[in-house]
Amino acid sequence: MSELNDPRVFFAAERTLLAWNRTAIALMAFGFVLERFGLLMHLLLRDANTPLQRGVAFYVGIAFIALAAVVSVFSSLEYRRVLTELKPIEIPTGYHVHLGIVLNFSVCLLGAALIVYIALGFHSGTVPG
Repeated sequence: MSELNDPRVFFAAERTLLAWNRTAIALMAFGFVLERFGLLMHLLLRDANTPLQRGVAFYVGIAFIALAAVVSVFSSLEYRRVLTELKPIEIPTGYHVHLGIVLNFSVCLLGAALIVYIALGFHSGTVPG
C-alpha cells in the first residue's frame, strides 16, 4: 500500500476509523432522537382512548440506528484490511492497533441493544406516569 515506511500512514488510517466511529454514533443518536420525537408527537396528538401505534418516525429511527451499526462493522473491516497491507515498520512498536476495532464493534453491539430496547419497550396502549 505505502512505500513511505512512515508510521503516519497507520495513524491516518486510525483517524479515519475513528471518524467513521463518530459518524456511526451521530447516526445512532439521530435515530434515537427521531424515534423518541415521533413517540412524543404521537402521545401529544392522540386521543386518550386509542392505543399507541408505531409511526413512520419509529421505523426511520430504527433504520438510522441499524445503519450506524452497519457503518461501525464495515469501517472496522476496512481498517483491518488496511492494517494487513501496512509494513511492520509503519506500525509503532507496542501500539495496540486493535483498540479502534474493539470500540467500533462495541458501538455496533450497543446499537443492536438500543434497537431491542426500543422495539421491546414500546408498550401498546400503556403510557408511564
